[in-house]
Amino acid sequence: MEGVDHLAHERNKSEFDVDAMKIVWAGSPHAFDVSDRISKLVASDPGFRKDNRSTLSRKELFKNTLRKAAYAWKTIVDLRLSEEEAAKLRFYVDEPAFTDLHWGMFIPAIKGQGTEEQQQKWLPLAYKMQIIGCYAQTELGHGSNVQGLETTATFDSQTDEFIIHSPTLTSSKWWPGGLGKVATHAIAYARLIVGGREHGVHGFIVQLRSLEDHSPLLGITVGDIGMKFGNGAYNTMDNGVLQFDHVRIPRNQMLMRVSQVTCEGKYKQSDVPRQLVYGTMVYVRQTIVADASCALSRAVCIATRYSAVRRQFGSQNGGPETQVIDYKTQQSRLFPLLASAYAFRFIGEWLKWLYADVTQRLQANDFSTLPEAHACTAGLKSLTTTATADGIEECRKLCGGHGYLCSSGLPELFAVYVPACTYEGDNTVLLLQVARFLMKTVSQLGSRLSSKKPVGTIAYMTRVEHLMQCRCGVQRGFAELSADLVEAAVAHCQLIVVSKFIEKLQQEIPGKGVKQQLEVLCNIYALFLLHKHQGDFLSTGCITPKHAALANDELRSLYSQVRPNAIALVDAFNYTDHYLGSILGCYDGNVYPKLYEAAWKDPLNESVVPDGYHLYIRPLLKQEIRTARL
Repeated sequence: MEGVDHLAHERNKSEFDVDAMKIVWAGSPHAFDVSDRISKLVASDPGFRKDNRSTLSRKELFKNTLRKAAYAWKTIVDLRLSEEEAAKLRFYVDEPAFTDLHWGMFIPAIKGQGTEEQQQKWLPLAYKMQIIGCYAQTELGHGSNVQGLETTATFDSQTDEFIIHSPTLTSSKWWPGGLGKVATHAIAYARLIVGGREHGVHGFIVQLRSLEDHSPLLGITVGDIGMKFGNGAYNTMDNGVLQFDHVRIPRNQMLMRVSQVTCEGKYKQSDVPRQLVYGTMVYVRQTIVADASCALSRAVCIATRYSAVRRQFGSQNGGPETQVIDYKTQQSRLFPLLASAYAFRFIGEWLKWLYADVTQRLQANDFSTLPEAHACTAGLKSLTTTATADGIEECRKLCGGHGYLCSSGLPELFAVYVPACTYEGDNTVLLLQVARFLMKTVSQLGSRLSSKKPVGTIAYMTRVEHLMQCRCGVQRGFAELSADLVEAAVAHCQLIVVSKFIEKLQQEIPGKGVKQQLEVLCNIYALFLLHKHQGDFLSTGCITPKHAALANDELRSLYSQVRPNAIALVDAFNYTDHYLGSILGCYDGNVYPKLYEAAWKDPLNESVVPDGYHLYIRPLLKQEIRTARL
């Protein structure tokens, strides 16, 4: 029945203040207010409709994305939204678009790597969207190995210009979002060559298209790389291919905050420390971790609400069947994901603090925390995106057959999210970087020359100093043990997440029962990891078989404590039905009528008899296939 809350009985079971939990999830009363207001603004505006994306052709889909991006910008300007509000509006529009790279990569790169003069020239244009930028680093032949990029930037001292060139097919820029059809400018990364000498990879601001008619400039070959995984999904984005044929740009379009080339052709380091470029990297990866909690919480919200609606088996004396959420097998798969969503939210908050701390230290020429910050952002990006991609797919399975429908929202959510495991650093490569940091830290523990004690996220290593007294007779290289080291890096990152969840609980948390619910979720997250990896814990003697059994018993008890609060815990995410984009996860739980209604809206049902009936089906039925015109 329309207008009836079919999940009201579940919401009435709640043992905590849901409104207070909404503020905890948002981060502050102010953040909640902005998020709540903007999400409702987007949801109530038909201009941001998105329920038909999976039925559109690629051209229709892309054109519709352009319309939405322009409409969003008009809304931002007309309502005079602040930068914070504008960012939230783009978030709730919920459609990958060229604007993601413009605001998320192009502008931060100029702010982080451009000189004051360059920032004054380019940022006002970018902020007003008088130019549209993308971030052209990845090439057809190289992604994670940035130092292997082949695009060249050769300085011509006669004309005071750089010549940007793609010397090989594999040097073609490949994948940058917004590049294919929209971007007017790119920050292109290329090997700097001055006076015949190479000076590594640097960034250059390159105009790609005319600001009058949008045609590619001389020497620029640019286009879209083609369809990607999923219906709708990331196909709203014009991921591009780009080749340079001796394209000339002024010398002052090299990003020169850290390194400079003079008009005489001298390459020199500026007074600004090179380590400042890490600030941009920390910022980008911090946003990726925050996005992980959003994506996972969406999937968990859908699966939790549908699990409460869906009933299967267990009918007693003709009564109702058992709610799927009451089965222990469902709880043991679903509730750890719910706990993970909250855990990732809080680790995202901590990374936001870390970014502010690193930025402040860099400005004071304090680089002491950089190695740890790099390891944290690399490892947590890897951990959270992998767990989220896997978690979204698990939520689809938890929804049974209906989870496979596009109208469930889960297939598109998975298709949109899964590239996060690769962009901004392949997850395995990032874990290897963390492993190198850990091995360096451990080696310093055994060095008499090092007086430094591990602090911060590696403080726990002081407890294993005695391990350095042990020696293995087998000599093995880093590469041979890389799979083991990746596992160690994952464990290190999991420990960080658990410790920051515990730190969150040590803060003052207002609201009846809120802190208690968070404690339950924290314990579920930690104990589920112990259960999942109990072989490692047992084999290393960290726990006994009795401890493992007790942990499993405690997990079952914790699941029972979450059960009456499950719907309220996902309600605390405060997602509108528009943003959630799922019939299975709709707020009122009125799933089946909405699924039935949506089915009849599919274009295939516009005619009762399919278009191909007379050409293909009738000849089969009438045994006329030999004479049919196929």
